[in-house]
Amino acid sequence: MDQRYLSNLAKQLDGSLQRPGDPEYDAARKIWNAMIDRRPKLIVRCLSTNDVVRAVLFAREHDLLVSVRGGGHNVAGNAVCDDGLMIDLTLMNDVSIDTKTNSVTTGGGCTLGDIDTASHAFGLAVPAGIISETGIGGLALGGGVGWLVRKYGMTCDNLISAEVITADGEIVMASETENQDLFWGLRGGGGNFGVVANFRFRAHSIAKVIGGMVIYPRSAANDVYRFYRDFTKKAPLELTAYCACLTTPDGIPATAILACYCGDPASAESALRPLREFGSPIADTLALIPRIEMQTMFDAGFPYGNRNYWKSSFIDELTDDAIDLIVEHGNRNTSPLSALMIEYYFGGPSSEIGETDTAFAHRNAQYDLGVIGQWQDATEDADHIEWVRNTYNAIEPYSNGRIYANLIGADQMTDETQLRATFGVNYDRLVTLKQKYDPTNFFCMNQNVKP
Repeated sequence: MDQRYLSNLAKQLDGSLQRPGDPEYDAARKIWNAMIDRRPKLIVRCLSTNDVVRAVLFAREHDLLVSVRGGGHNVAGNAVCDDGLMIDLTLMNDVSIDTKTNSVTTGGGCTLGDIDTASHAFGLAVPAGIISETGIGGLALGGGVGWLVRKYGMTCDNLISAEVITADGEIVMASETENQDLFWGLRGGGGNFGVVANFRFRAHSIAKVIGGMVIYPRSAANDVYRFYRDFTKKAPLELTAYCACLTTPDGIPATAILACYCGDPASAESALRPLREFGSPIADTLALIPRIEMQTMFDAGFPYGNRNYWKSSFIDELTDDAIDLIVEHGNRNTSPLSALMIEYYFGGPSSEIGETDTAFAHRNAQYDLGVIGQWQDATEDADHIEWVRNTYNAIEPYSNGRIYANLIGADQMTDETQLRATFGVNYDRLVTLKQKYDPTNFFCMNQNVKP
């Protein structure tokens, strides 16, 4: 590429242009999943909305493949591309709090940790995720579930407005009153329609929660999952809980129920009593803690630099046969860093929204199964990928055929059948919206809906 074009671009930026060999290049292209090792031709490290516009227009003019990095935490690695232009939003991480309206405005490069730190100082919380290094952009655009989901809805349900740079470099606002069709698509349709430079979210008054884990021996796994199924069905909306076959930090195979209660602490005892009285746990860490501590509690289990390969699917009914199969394959786990997790987060506001009211369609699914493969040694890739695939294939007959966009694996993104399962009844409408806002599929490094 002619040096004059690159020099001109660099001069226009508030941020910086990074190329192979430049000081910030390798750090900027490194993302959370160590299995992804791609080398963009150019990285635009944006500091402003105008930087994003300039990057989009430059890529269009020079016919470059584009990827967009928010947090870089997506397991499929869509944040970084080979030989194209990466739009890096990580420096656009300002957060502003409006206590009059209980709203939070965030840059497109914010992580959940950025948002939690700023909002917690005012006793506020945006419902978002469980790992603080996750980027808000990818999470919200794909749906967004976390510890507050049953009481306050999904992250996308709390979106008030978004500033979007479209494929032609135009800056548009999307909300209930502006570009309503785009606003519909941003709430669950992924990064198909543009780069979101700024989000504005509804926040809720929460300072402390009762959270932690109750850990049981792996030998009790079948009984623990059955208890979990019955317990969560009766749990108040203030309680969100997951159940997982995992390995403790000291190498002991275990089964754990991870829980967060975000209601009045005085009511927590009765809500949590069945959990605390069930079975013979190895450990019970449930305690009244600052909400921000809950948001970082499991960060150590998902660090940067590990190799990750995941698959997921929704399950309508957690039958005894399904539980037995989950435990069987959990016991075959090939890495102590891997886990087999069931998440129950529906009911309440997220389930009261119609399947076609936002792009996120899976409003009535009951459980999400995550087969989470994680390890460190590249020479072991084949063994651990095989465990994930075998486990997923074995349990798939119990699924309802739907997939959560934020847990879709890299190989699932190339299969239209899998993408239709991701977007459900809204797929065709998303195709129409894609045709309007991105008819050339300029933004294709995502859970891609083709125009």
